[in-house]
Amino acid sequence: MTDLVTEFEAERGRLTAVAYRMLGSRSEAEDAVQETWLRYAAALADPAARAEIRQLGAWLTTTCARICLDVLRSARVRREAYPGQWLPEPVVTPVDAAPRSDGFAPDPAERAVRTDQVGTALLVVLERLSPEQRVAFVLHDVFALPFARVAEVLGTTDVAARQLASRARRAVSAPEAPRQTADAVEQRRVVEAFVTAAESGELDALLKVLAPDVVLIGDGGGHFPAGRNPVYGADKVGRFVLGLFSQGGRYGATLRARPVLVDGVLGLQMETVFRDGRPLRLVCALAVDDGRVTGIFNQLNPDKLRDLPPLGPEATWPPRW
Repeated sequence: MTDLVTEFEAERGRLTAVAYRMLGSRSEAEDAVQETWLRYAAALADPAARAEIRQLGAWLTTTCARICLDVLRSARVRREAYPGQWLPEPVVTPVDAAPRSDGFAPDPAERAVRTDQVGTALLVVLERLSPEQRVAFVLHDVFALPFARVAEVLGTTDVAARQLASRARRAVSAPEAPRQTADAVEQRRVVEAFVTAAESGELDALLKVLAPDVVLIGDGGGHFPAGRNPVYGADKVGRFVLGLFSQGGRYGATLRARPVLVDGVLGLQMETVFRDGRPLRLVCALAVDDGRVTGIFNQLNPDKLRDLPPLGPEATWPPRW
């Protein structure tokens, strides 16, 4: 059993990365990886059975992907009844978090998004795909699994798996999809400009930072109002943002914030007080492309922010960088 645990723990970070990109939920990804462990321990506890597995990583990835596919199929029904808009459960890490000697954060879910920039924008687009398209895209385009292995997971042919990945690829790269291409330096410059403009209350200043086709999506989960439909276009999004975060906006007078990484991309963690006196926590993820914000994703659902640490006394609005 010690050998099984050691082998599995060596794969846990990668499995969490696979599951998180497929499911868009930290808690569901961790559950899927735990279920993978249970199946692994049950199936391969016999040394003879373990000896027949030549590529353990591939076996574990296939098992985890099948579990995620089942979760996605059931989640599709649940999310159709979700109150308002749905956003993924964010993985939030400090901007200045010191990496371990292997280059990863210690927590597997944090490690999953520090291996590259996942970005909320990509997770939002993946949510529009069918479960089969999402699995094919993540396994092949993100983790470079051959289509023969993808077809095995999906229970289909290589040709069908290729077609599913191709349709997913077109959706991800569609002109209307929020674009996230900025490196860390450009992200900071644009996010700082966005915060300054939002706090100033000047619409013209904010419009210079927003892409013409910018989209804003809020997820209140039925706990807080966040709009039942996305807001499209720089002018509408700009006025919405000013109504929330400017000095005279809904939250401007009581807002505190700090910069954080949200799904590996620079964003903001905020705290304020709702109009009925309830504390309100908010994670704002931003997508940046060509020097402008292309997507704003506000996660207000407290059920998805349970593990978020509270802000310290140093948090202010506008935030300190």
